[in-house]
Amino acid sequence: MIENPERPKRDRLAAFFEAFDLSVAMVSQDAAGATANLVVTGQAGLAERVVLYARGDNRRQPNLLVAAVVDFGGSTNPLMNALPEMVEVNLDGRPTLQALVGIFVTEGHGNRCGQRVALNRLCELIVLLVLREAIDAGATKPGLLAGLSHPALHRAIVAMHDDPARSWTVEQLAEITGMSRSRFMDVFPRILDTTPAAYLNAWRLMLGQRELARGGQVKSVARRVGFGSAAAFSRAYSRMFGSPPISVRTARPEVGNASAPTKDEGGEPASILPAGLAD
Repeated sequence: MIENPERPKRDRLAAFFEAFDLSVAMVSQDAAGATANLVVTGQAGLAERVVLYARGDNRRQPNLLVAAVVDFGGSTNPLMNALPEMVEVNLDGRPTLQALVGIFVTEGHGNRCGQRVALNRLCELIVLLVLREAIDAGATKPGLLAGLSHPALHRAIVAMHDDPARSWTVEQLAEITGMSRSRFMDVFPRILDTTPAAYLNAWRLMLGQRELARGGQVKSVARRVGFGSAAAFSRAYSRMFGSPPISVRTARPEVGNASAPTKDEGGEPASILPAGLAD
């Protein structure tokens, strides 16, 4: 078989925007104690820089034009957890992002009908473009961002994101990346600090948690995210989040921290993970 060197491009961000809701609330510049994680700075009303703080707040900056609180799945979004503390993008030479941020600033200072909808839509695009910049810049330590930035591994990660219920094997994922099985199993843990089986297990559970929070039934959610039974899903869920999945449907709290695990979570080889991925 002749391998096609032109492997199809895979969308590294779509799954996160499909799985996690994004909302924005503007913060008054003189609001004491407000927590802002998206700020735009510039001079004479012209935006020059946008900064996304993945964890924490640094709203008080010189030349601040607008500040906002952006919620992109909270602590449950593994991509936000994987970002550095600050992602800073200079708008010079980035006309698309500069135009969007300029409109965002104008809307943020206005009070016209549909403002909340406009801000949410604009913010979604701004965050998406900022995340592109973060992926293009790469990462200095192992984790999800490093995996998404990797020229080959990102294909396997996106494949699991896009089809979590599939019975993935190591051989299939390795083929997607263009690596041998042994090379893939060597590189994946070094770049992401977790095994393919553990990553897939965690991603399935995160998706399940979101579906439960939106009113899904345990049995149907378990099937949709790739578990062989509701019992297997419940056991894995309890191990990862510390409480059974039924607790989400009864209390509907904000889902907890769901960073991709750094070690194998010890899932059920027969019913939680495909046999080919069980270590």
